[in-house]
Amino acid sequence: MKNETQTDIWVYNMAKEAKIELFPQGSSIVQIDKSLTKASKSGSGNVGRPDFTSLIETGNDEFLILIENKKDTSRHVKYNSDGVIDLDSKSVQEFAVNGALYYALHLLKDEKVPFKKIFAVGISGGEKRHRITPIFIDDSLQYKELEEVETLVNFSSKNIHTYYMNNVLDEETNVQKESTQILQLARELHEALRTYGNLQERDKPLIVSGILLALREGEYGGFSVSQLTGDKNNPDGYKIYQAIESNLRRSNISPEAKRDKLMAQFSIFKTDAHINNKNDELGMTSLRYFAEFLWENIYQDIRFTGSHHDYLGNFYSEFMSYSGGDGQGLGIVLTPAHITQLFCDLADLKVDDVVFDPCCGTGGFLIAAMHNLLSKTDEDDEVKKRQIRQRQLHGIELQDYMFTISTTNMILRGDGKSNLRNENFLIQNSAKIQSEIMPTIGMINPPYSMATRTKDKEQYEINFISRMLDSLVEGGQGIAIVPQSTVTGKTKIEKEIMRDILKKHTLKGVITLNKETFYGVGVNPCIVVFVAGIPHSKNFKSKFIDFSNDGYKVAKHIGLIETPEAKDRKNLLLNVWSGEIEAQNEFCVETIIEPEDELLHSFYYFNEEPPTSEEFEETLADYLSFQLDMVLHGRDYLFGGDDDDDDDK
Repeated sequence: MKNETQTDIWVYNMAKEAKIELFPQGSSIVQIDKSLTKASKSGSGNVGRPDFTSLIETGNDEFLILIENKKDTSRHVKYNSDGVIDLDSKSVQEFAVNGALYYALHLLKDEKVPFKKIFAVGISGGEKRHRITPIFIDDSLQYKELEEVETLVNFSSKNIHTYYMNNVLDEETNVQKESTQILQLARELHEALRTYGNLQERDKPLIVSGILLALREGEYGGFSVSQLTGDKNNPDGYKIYQAIESNLRRSNISPEAKRDKLMAQFSIFKTDAHINNKNDELGMTSLRYFAEFLWENIYQDIRFTGSHHDYLGNFYSEFMSYSGGDGQGLGIVLTPAHITQLFCDLADLKVDDVVFDPCCGTGGFLIAAMHNLLSKTDEDDEVKKRQIRQRQLHGIELQDYMFTISTTNMILRGDGKSNLRNENFLIQNSAKIQSEIMPTIGMINPPYSMATRTKDKEQYEINFISRMLDSLVEGGQGIAIVPQSTVTGKTKIEKEIMRDILKKHTLKGVITLNKETFYGVGVNPCIVVFVAGIPHSKNFKSKFIDFSNDGYKVAKHIGLIETPEAKDRKNLLLNVWSGEIEAQNEFCVETIIEPEDELLHSFYYFNEEPPTSEEFEETLADYLSFQLDMVLHGRDYLFGGDDDDDDDK
């Protein structure tokens, strides 16, 4: 047997990273270890042991993991002439997948082994180049070969049940079903607002925000849907408006000028006659209809009890995506939730970090950062939790109505004290922001294509990034999601700004994203990460990653959805980003840069794989055909012939 120690170590560490405890060369479980005394792959009846085993327990379920690994990917799997995994003696000894499946079948045939759900995992290669193929098999002895994965994160106790439901049973989990229901509710409400509200796109989120705040005030006895009677002398909109004002005071929104600005946006409840008049079809005002919808489907629905704020936030986010969330209605491109969470992971937020979003929109980055920071505090440390909410989250938003939505959104997520300001970031003094707030993390999704529309060079996305970086403390991290054209230097001005940025800040890396990330908008985005206040050294190697295959896909009539592969792909990205593992060039290129470069993976990528003989022969044949065609058309000079043009010089 060839020495596979290095492969064993790599597999063990990969499992440890996924919080999976592996038992090498056998099992700590008596029934399994005893069964393996007769599991020789040669069929001799002697001892045979898989490279690793692990028992994963989740609530009422148990999954046995069996791993066989080989150091060479050429020894990954062998199929017979019928396309079935070959289980003859030689194949199970020489190939990883075949060996893993063999051991799984052996254990399932042993009635004394109590575990009937097994993932047999064949792994070949090493950290940089590898293959991982899971196979599920149960006591029916029928197996299902699953899609290859990049890491073992799907088999952790946290993820394995979802992985089993999605990939083995082809079913949604309860959480996924509830998410689908939330999506449907959001769609229904958006349609109702259009049909019965006769509202502009930008006003729809304001109506929902205001009603949700009024319902929140109802928890303190200050509001009830039953009060909305359609009284012309005391309109429903006035009652909701008063409940909103009371709730903002209860949330300690200050200073008073800030509260006044918010209430000015909510004045639509008092001024819009259409939503205050009774609708003949509904038999009530449209405001009452909207309030009843939210009350019954969010506050009172049993599906959401126990996770009130989380589901309320999810519903609100989904509704926002229907109400102009594609950027056409609200004039912005809202950042998907999985991207705001990814920002937090890329920044590796620490509990004392101060997060700053200078173009905060609906507050997506700040909400994600708040939840991330709170999850890292001790459960009973209320002082630290209050400090996070009151002092460590800062945002600026230019547009009045978006400022109102972001503030409301933060309140609905359990935070009414965030430092949000309704100002123009580009005219702020960066040094003043730095000294007053001392932000350690900057997150931004700047307005797109504004420079082209306004002919104002200050509006380039790269300029927003530059100003944000100047606002961070030295050593802080600035993360932005922008169109890929931002880092390719499509104009002279943008190239100059990038050159200036690199004189003061270090480009840590650029991550090319799924082209459907902003589904329906037509933007090919990327994430750019800088270290603030430290000039980019000419010898520093930045990382350029192709994360276009992120495990998200577009579903008909729904939009961008997460597939079972998403967790695995994200885990790979974060491991490569943090330097935990090394990846192939097709995923990550680490290199020095020049300011004039197109700062994308596609610019630096080269295929490190030597061509196969078949690929070489095909390329050579294509070239010879091209050469013959050119010669027949009198263009043989293209191939190094005599240059007669010299006579004309």
